[in-house]
Amino acid sequence: MKLGYFTMPIHPATRNYTQTLKEDRQAILLADRLGYADAFIGEHVTDICETIPSCLSFIASLAHDTKQIRLGSGTLNLPNSHPAQVAAHVSMIDHLLEGRFILGIGPGGLRSDWEVFGNLDADRNSMFVECIDQILAIWAGDAPYEIKGRFWNISTQRTLLREAGQGVILKPFQMPHPPIVVTVVVPHSRGLEAAAARGWTPISANFIHPNWVSTHWPTYVEGCKRGGHTAQGADWRVARSIFVADDEATARRYALDQAGAYGFYFHNLMTKRRARGQLDTFKHDASLPDSECTLDYVLKHLVIHGTPERVAEQIVALRRQVGPFGTLLYCGHDWHDAALATRSLELMATEVMPRVNSELRE
Repeated sequence: MKLGYFTMPIHPATRNYTQTLKEDRQAILLADRLGYADAFIGEHVTDICETIPSCLSFIASLAHDTKQIRLGSGTLNLPNSHPAQVAAHVSMIDHLLEGRFILGIGPGGLRSDWEVFGNLDADRNSMFVECIDQILAIWAGDAPYEIKGRFWNISTQRTLLREAGQGVILKPFQMPHPPIVVTVVVPHSRGLEAAAARGWTPISANFIHPNWVSTHWPTYVEGCKRGGHTAQGADWRVARSIFVADDEATARRYALDQAGAYGFYFHNLMTKRRARGQLDTFKHDASLPDSECTLDYVLKHLVIHGTPERVAEQIVALRRQVGPFGTLLYCGHDWHDAALATRSLELMATEVMPRVNSELRE
């Protein structure tokens, strides 16, 4: 099993924004030094707690300071952007990273982003599909791009000056395009099945109960069959909120503190999803009343925590429960205590994963 990193990120609005941006960069630079395989960064425009409005800009800031880690958008919310803009921007990022880029895409999950871009009542799933189809057509084709759609029309026919480079959109470093991933946040996802049929690979979100994550593998397998692809566990990433400490008491105190980093993270998510009537993914059973889906309940069920030995045991148990995922994505949280947060990242790479892989080999 490989180890990766995923961050939305989410910080208390009271924290200094300049400082949290530095910490978010430092976390990925540390992950790079520790040998994490990849790192995905989310984006939202209208949220002062989820504080990266452009994951591509953030990734660009890391391009020349990282050495081996692959960096991915987690995700680009396609209905909020023009396909030509995304195609050109992604191509540039892929060249800056010399092929270390992974293209994570989605329809977007933040209602205030939908509203600010005029998409609150739009058919966002159709916009998402049209956008990625047009991006792929740009990369596969050539100027002047006569690409017509329901939401966007793309052409440089009237202004093309090929000899001067005008009217031509950049192609990515990786051909025909960077690998494409989608984040899965619901059980039995039809979107996952459709994505798998197209050869795209999944990331199972960290805020879904393992009972629901276990539905993703058979759905992925079915989608791969439909598209004529071979489903491989190595292509499946599962994100989890994890905290590792040198002793059990510290791990329990820091991970389960409702006023701490993990408590704030899940309180923020639960507040947003409760407003949409979508608490079920936090529950081990959808019949559990919302009143019993408390912050304490969610922290105990969705945060893996403990010493390296205990965390390794929980990860192996998770894999046996949900299916043969090939990469575990450690979810980044606010550095409520920077020393403990960085120590957890370190212990995860140096002590937990060797135990996990030894157990899996046996």
